[in-house]
Amino acid sequence: MSNNKTMPVEQLADIFKALSNPNRLKIFLLLTTCCRPGTVGIYDKNADVDTMFIGELGKELEVGKPTVSHHVKALRQVGIIRTERRGQNIACWVDPDVIEQLRTFFTR
Repeated sequence: MSNNKTMPVEQLADIFKALSNPNRLKIFLLLTTCCRPGTVGIYDKNADVDTMFIGELGKELEVGKPTVSHHVKALRQVGIIRTERRGQNIACWVDPDVIEQLRTFFTR
């Protein structure tokens, strides 16, 4: 996604619809508070790191891995987060371009 274009209203609506689910919003908020948008790696709430694996999201939210996977898939489909397999784990991070587009939308 280019930073110099305005995100289509339809895409914004899809993002807001995905974030209207409380668990998806919690996942998004966890990722934005633990991780600088665009960073990838391991999350350990007892360590001083700034990224997260999907398995840790379930522990943090107290929901099962299948539920977390379902919600992460929905967030990934609308483009708000990115994922990458790292061995047996799946790393996830917030797409910095989407964050910038949302910032532009809210500061019009």
